[in-house]
Amino acid sequence: MRRFILSLLGVAALAVAAIAFLPSLISSDWMRAELGRQLSAATGSSIAFNGPVKLSAFPYLAVVAEDVTLSAEAEGITAEFSEVAGSVALSSLWSDRLHIKQIALDRPVVVLDEKAPGEATPAPGAGDETASGDPLPALVAFLDRSAIESVSITSGTFVRRSAGNPEEVVSDVELTLTAPDIDDEFSLSSSARLGEQSYETSFTISTLRSLLERQPADVTLTVEADPAPAPGLANFEASGQVTLNANGSYQIRGGEVEAGEQAFGLNALFVPGERARFLVDLEADRLDLTPFLDAAPQTSQSGAPAADTAGRANLQFLAGFDADMSINAAALTIGEISATDVSFAAALKDGELVAELGHLGIDAGSVAASVATDVRADDPVFRGRLASKGLDIAKLSALADQTVPLSGALTIDAGFAFRGLDAQAIRKTADLTGTIGLRDAAYTLPGIADEAMREVKAKKITARIESLAKPVRVAGRLEWRSKPVDVDLQIPAADTILAGNLAAEGIPLRLQVKMPDANLSLDGKAALPGTYAGKLGFSTADFSAFLAGFGQSGAESVGPLAFNGHVDAGPTSVSFKKATISFNGVEGAGSGSVEFTTPLKITTALNFDELDLARLAGVQSPAPPAKAAKGAEPADAPLDLSSLRSVDATVQLNAKKLGYGKVLAGPVATSLVVSDGVASLTLPESPFYGGHIVASLKADGTQPEPSIALQASISEASAAPLLTDMAGFRYLEGALKARFDVTGAGGTTGALAKSLQGTADVAFSDGAIRGIDIADVYNNLVRLMSSGFKQDDGTATTFTELAASFAIEGGVARTEDIKLVGPLVRMSGNGAADLAERTLNFRLEPRLVASLQGQGAEISTDGIGVPVVVEGSFAAPRIYPDLSDLLKNPDAALAKLKDFGLPIDKLPIGDLVNGGGAGGSVKDLLGGALNKALEQEEQQLSIEEIIGGGTAPRPDKAAGEIPVNEEPATAEQPGVGTDMPGDEADGSMESLFKKLLR
Repeated sequence: MRRFILSLLGVAALAVAAIAFLPSLISSDWMRAELGRQLSAATGSSIAFNGPVKLSAFPYLAVVAEDVTLSAEAEGITAEFSEVAGSVALSSLWSDRLHIKQIALDRPVVVLDEKAPGEATPAPGAGDETASGDPLPALVAFLDRSAIESVSITSGTFVRRSAGNPEEVVSDVELTLTAPDIDDEFSLSSSARLGEQSYETSFTISTLRSLLERQPADVTLTVEADPAPAPGLANFEASGQVTLNANGSYQIRGGEVEAGEQAFGLNALFVPGERARFLVDLEADRLDLTPFLDAAPQTSQSGAPAADTAGRANLQFLAGFDADMSINAAALTIGEISATDVSFAAALKDGELVAELGHLGIDAGSVAASVATDVRADDPVFRGRLASKGLDIAKLSALADQTVPLSGALTIDAGFAFRGLDAQAIRKTADLTGTIGLRDAAYTLPGIADEAMREVKAKKITARIESLAKPVRVAGRLEWRSKPVDVDLQIPAADTILAGNLAAEGIPLRLQVKMPDANLSLDGKAALPGTYAGKLGFSTADFSAFLAGFGQSGAESVGPLAFNGHVDAGPTSVSFKKATISFNGVEGAGSGSVEFTTPLKITTALNFDELDLARLAGVQSPAPPAKAAKGAEPADAPLDLSSLRSVDATVQLNAKKLGYGKVLAGPVATSLVVSDGVASLTLPESPFYGGHIVASLKADGTQPEPSIALQASISEASAAPLLTDMAGFRYLEGALKARFDVTGAGGTTGALAKSLQGTADVAFSDGAIRGIDIADVYNNLVRLMSSGFKQDDGTATTFTELAASFAIEGGVARTEDIKLVGPLVRMSGNGAADLAERTLNFRLEPRLVASLQGQGAEISTDGIGVPVVVEGSFAAPRIYPDLSDLLKNPDAALAKLKDFGLPIDKLPIGDLVNGGGAGGSVKDLLGGALNKALEQEEQQLSIEEIIGGGTAPRPDKAAGEIPVNEEPATAEQPGVGTDMPGDEADGSMESLFKKLLR
């Protein structure tokens, strides 16, 4: 290139010389050839004048040549000029000072072909410069005798070609150079277009003599680019004192640089050569990097859209030289953040740029970083690392003029990479790997007044980033309510760290939270306004205790709670589908929605295998009879329906089994409606213990004490399993038909049971009473009177019909119309069932048919009445015959025994009855005992008292006074048939029957 410039100067000099003698020549062809020969010889290049050459002598000596070509093969340069014009002052003819008025090159096209290594051809005369020594003195001598008013290029084009790179074209070149005197100011101004970027440059030197004599000279340089090649680099200004060193380098001392409205102190060294090199040290009191981070490139003054015309910004303007640069700033500003004591260094060599931020101190801590890139790329890729041992989060947010409810130290150790120079390209291509952590942090939960509740602490929590293409995993242990909380969160790094419109798009996340009293899992997408869509899992062993930890109440009856399903939640509502729900151990599945109004509005459709309303309400089912402790009181659990007041709900239910406790019907399809504090459930006709049931239930939570109302109708249900499940009562079989209409109120299950009132009608058909065979009792009276009665669950009194109607008051169901019809027995009776205490007290009066084989009409048993008593707990009642009436009338008893077919005529019964035996008459034996007993407050004694000589309670005592849960296997009539040693221990009846049987 230097040879090309010297050639141009030679052209100008010879053109001036030609002006002096060419007019005297006659042939223009000879003139063009001679001019070309002289200029070629002087410059070492091939110069040809192919067009007309015009000369003039007034007012200046001037020459204008058209279609001029130049070729410098050694330099790989070819050039074409549409027109070359030059003029000199007339005084140049008689003085030794060359005064060039103008040299103008119009529409030049200069092509530079860079040859591959090894192909370069030594230029003629190469080494001459070295041999000749320093060329500057000769240039100084030439300029001492010269004055150049103007050198200009108009509409020039420069083309650079190389084998490995695309063609580079600099077009629309406009250049003006003035050097009126070697001791005057030298100035150069130019403009050009490189691709879609336009540049304007101006350059001045205070005096060429000082520069060429290697003395300091004042230099100024300005560059403007449109659009900017990089953010903040639209304008560049530099000034200072330049010294040309003996090795050809230029050194700047005490200079100043302005770029992106930033001012720097400058000390630099420029070493020209095949690859120029810069060494630059910049010092700044205050450095604002905000303009350099501006994402929007400046638009062209022409108004054309920069995005459409300028293409992507790059750093290729740095590719033509090497550089070492250091920047030290006392203060630095990036947006709203300020820093101090900034140390930055960069090295550019062979197109590779490496920059390092050694230290950046801010009020919140310090940061260090490094980055490297290849400036030759169309789309430069930046790779680097960012590190901080601890940034104070509160101070960091204050620096950004923000307030966050988080304190602690932020640690960073991460590598990064991105492509491009604008914000959009960086967001699309950025990648990150490393860790970001919080240390000794505390977060304040919004909207919670209790200080102990609202603060979440973290000793250490770490976000691990493998890549922005993979989820960020945040894991660690928090402390909340003085309890540990393990958190494992996975969120997409790109959407989080390089967040776009999070309010609209949301962030996909996976979250696992484990607490001592609950677990939470999320797998979906959350957005900043408080919306979430995705899977949700929550479980706690005691939901009421969990809410109490938040200072909330209203769910005291809710224990275990679990939910798993897909949720779509917003600030005012939440819906779910494909969900499984477990509530107090009741498991269901389905979909629904909840609106956060007052009251809460719930609409769901749920399916259950077994829906136990007792467990759903938080009432524990009673323990199985076999495991119930002997003499234990019935369970009395709290009953709270106050939560119904805060809910309006419509729940479509489909259950394979639905009921209360162990008593279940199904399958059932129905609806549970909660409105104004009242829950209503209607049970359509449904299968029920082999039969059917129709029922309706209302639960009222509007009053301080909850109340219920139950109406039910049962048909053809199997009584044995139903009564066993309902009350643990296992002694009645048959097909049940019943109607219930019951109401009650109470704060506990016990209080509710004691308040029950209403009516009930029950009827059993084709069944049996377990534990006693009435016919067998009469068939074996002699054995019973001698050995006593033992309850046997293997025996039964069969019947075809058993019916009763009950009036319920205060939790006690009473009846006066028990009716039993069987093949051998007819019975009537009365009694009561205490529903609260779960005890029975019934007395049944049997009547036998004429024959024990079941044939004949009914016969009266008044003379030897043997009532059947049913008393005790539901789970373990005593069922036994009351033989006390048998002994009130011995004559009638013996007659009835004979009527029943007993073989009393074969026994010495007459002597015993009439007193002929040794032991006295039966009348005396029985009568004496009876008379003695009847004298004591006219109480009726049972056979146990008469035989055993003791006393026993009356069988019609109130049901509530009868011991409960007495084991039937040990239930035995006190004293009956008890063997005593020796005849002396025998009672009167034992003596009687021993005599009868001798």
